[in-house]
Amino acid sequence: MAASRATSDEIARPQVWIALLGRRDMPTDGVEDYCTFLGQALAQCGVELKQVHVLWMQKGWFRSLLQLSRECSEWRERWVLFQYTALAWSRRGFGLGALAALAILRHRGVRCAVVFHEPGRHQTGSSWIGWIRGACQDWVVRRLYRESSKAIFPDPLESITWLPHGETKTVFIPIGGNIPERLERRTSAEHGNEAAKTVAVFCLSDPPNVHREIDDISHAARFFTKDGSTLRVIFVGRGTEEAREEIERVFKGTRSEVLNVGLQCADKVSRILVECDVLLCVRGMLFPRRGSAIAGITCGLPIVAYGGGTNLFPISEAGLILVPYLDRDALAGALNQILKDRKLWQHMHDRSVAAQRNHFSWNHIASTFVESLKGVPPSDRGLGDHQ
Repeated sequence: MAASRATSDEIARPQVWIALLGRRDMPTDGVEDYCTFLGQALAQCGVELKQVHVLWMQKGWFRSLLQLSRECSEWRERWVLFQYTALAWSRRGFGLGALAALAILRHRGVRCAVVFHEPGRHQTGSSWIGWIRGACQDWVVRRLYRESSKAIFPDPLESITWLPHGETKTVFIPIGGNIPERLERRTSAEHGNEAAKTVAVFCLSDPPNVHREIDDISHAARFFTKDGSTLRVIFVGRGTEEAREEIERVFKGTRSEVLNVGLQCADKVSRILVECDVLLCVRGMLFPRRGSAIAGITCGLPIVAYGGGTNLFPISEAGLILVPYLDRDALAGALNQILKDRKLWQHMHDRSVAAQRNHFSWNHIASTFVESLKGVPPSDRGLGDHQ
């Protein structure tokens, strides 16, 4: 009987996976938020996800990697979800520390699924050091891919040109919103033509790009209110508090009411967005991993944004109006149209609700993780061994 009870307890015990992260980003960490929401959803699938940080900024590389080597001796045959961005593993974006950490995990017999939050180089400037940094990032990403047991990409695989053809260890899993889901279905009747409209701006860039972004938002607001319409613009999230004085200066004398609430907890951001009519995205060209846009979809918002030439699936399934990059007149026209056309607003709202349920729900993402990783045999120590 005792043996029977032990077996039953063992079956009921959840699997334990490890989310391995580098240094924390400040003041908010999107990758850490990603792991938190993923962990909550994985718990519903019988998986416990523990977050472990490699504290190389505080302890130095030697001590932090030595500690990792000791800790991961207990992780043998468990899944480690290795979270990769270049700056999480390097002070200056070279990312070589990620290779050292992955080598330790493989030596300990740990099964590693690398989650590529950056599937290639990010903007590194036009100087020679920027070119070297970018080339290094590309090399690190490819090396991590070769040494991983599974490679998870939040971008459609066909958009990643360097991936080998016919490789079976890759899987596309979108990221979810970094705020709680709120999909209360609304109707355009609640937001009649005479009602004041509310536009959300979730996060702003650092200087110098923030100056252009605020000008574009102000231009769109002035266009909407020129016929006497009432508009409220809510700034929330990273970069908005730092830009407070410039926002007040640029919007001074306009007919728009401006509310800048700065950084807020995830639940408060969710409550703010669900009360808005449209999310305005002007932080460069939209791409599938744009967290602020996905947060809008999480709350069922239509989105007006600058478009580009990349494959935007599955974010393209949401209620999305894209305009040419930096064409602020087109941006203003699109925002004006969706705020004043009740049928269009309803159609876009319904598309965002459907996209959230079909693609960006954390429960859907978690089940995809479980399904993708369960087929890899426990003895696998990295499919990259066959160079």
